[in-house]
Amino acid sequence: MSRPEPHDDELRAAIRGVGLRATRGRMVVLGHVLAAEGPVSHAELADRLSGFDRATVYRNLMDLADGGLLRRFDVDHVWRFEALSLEPGDPRHPHFVCTDCGQVECLPVMGFDVADRRVPAAVVAQQIDVQMRGVCDACR
Repeated sequence: MSRPEPHDDELRAAIRGVGLRATRGRMVVLGHVLAAEGPVSHAELADRLSGFDRATVYRNLMDLADGGLLRRFDVDHVWRFEALSLEPGDPRHPHFVCTDCGQVECLPVMGFDVADRRVPAAVVAQQIDVQMRGVCDACR
């Protein structure tokens, strides 16, 4: 299910709120990722955005991820990007990856507290991404 596309004022405020200039490219990239039905790769987004070269799209994705507006994670050696809510406190959630078609879907937030698992402090300090793999309904 896609999210409603935010207004330019919301995009501009979010981008400026993390200390970045609200350029047209950043606003377009953030708006498209926010409206996407799930995580998107750089290639998928660059194909959707006419008028922007691939390098510009990539730089904007990285700037927005570094600023904390997008989450970046690896799926089979391809970086995927998904928008964090423009509201604070957007929780991490797991993803389902179809092993046939490569489709990536967001799964509901699931409770998992690494502090309860007695893992080394170095693991707790790292980013944890959970991916479930299998065959999606469309490929069955």
